[in-house]
Amino acid sequence: MKLQLAGPLTRLGGLIALAVFVLDQATKIGVMRGVDFGESGIVPVAPFLDLVVVWNTGISYGLVPLGTEGWWVLALVQLAASAAFVFWLARVDRRLEAVALGLLIGGALGNTVDRAAYGAVFDFLSLHAFGWRWYVFNIADAAIVAGIILLIYDSFFGHAVKSPPSNES
Repeated sequence: MKLQLAGPLTRLGGLIALAVFVLDQATKIGVMRGVDFGESGIVPVAPFLDLVVVWNTGISYGLVPLGTEGWWVLALVQLAASAAFVFWLARVDRRLEAVALGLLIGGALGNTVDRAAYGAVFDFLSLHAFGWRWYVFNIADAAIVAGIILLIYDSFFGHAVKSPPSNES
């Protein structure tokens, strides 16, 4: 397996990473600047979805909170992971793997920008049903979870189906 920095699967993963990053940052800025949370701090959007404001100083879903002073530790970890995913992306030979890595890269970079800009990650989506609430998250978080699920699926089932070879050099 060779390193293809400009191969079609690398470009696919890169475009997905860019799309996730832009969508994540655009939604965060839109919610921060355009939503009036009023006294309650909650804006109902649908029977199962609210907009809220949560500043996550920890790892996924607020685990291991480091406070706003420790933002750089998690930002460095996210940047290192992103670099490793980019290297991995340059070596993929399956479309699903490229998509998954693009989701992971875009999500990690989206949350890294938050940490650098604000000292914490801005989470605002709150899903709930039947009295049960999920952790508050953002687009980057959803992309990371989807990327992990796709990589797990690909590790079990993806090796049987490789993407067709490219005529590009």
